[in-house]
Amino acid sequence: MTADELFEKGTALLDDNNPLAALAFFEKAYTLKKTPSIQSFLGMCIALERGKVTYGLMLCNEAILRDPGNPVHYLNLGRIYLKAGKRVDAIETFRKGLSFGDNQKIKQILEDLGTRKKPVFPFLPRRNLLNKYTGLMMHRLKLR
Repeated sequence: MTADELFEKGTALLDDNNPLAALAFFEKAYTLKKTPSIQSFLGMCIALERGKVTYGLMLCNEAILRDPGNPVHYLNLGRIYLKAGKRVDAIETFRKGLSFGDNQKIKQILEDLGTRKKPVFPFLPRRNLLNKYTGLMMHRLKLR
């Protein structure tokens, strides 16, 4: 099989929600051909399945450096950030990816993550007790 065929099988397996099997195809494809797309998907699968977040981040960031205009690379990098618990970095990365082109998967993830409303008292920090409990009370009373 060629690297492109292996890559297509890997992406099909990812769409079927089988990232572990996709990882094997991406690894084989990467040994044959080191394209930014293969590198990006390989980095994401390594981070999600093997827990090697640092290595996955390195692969995805390198793919972005080689092909900065592809929103799929930002999608993969954002997924790694979510796995690592870095929600703010993930959202920032997803938004940057949308600036390079329309991607439905990124939009869906951003919609699922949701957005926070502005603090009730913007001159106080978000974690301030007054902001926190006033916001909760207003939410329960459906005033916000």
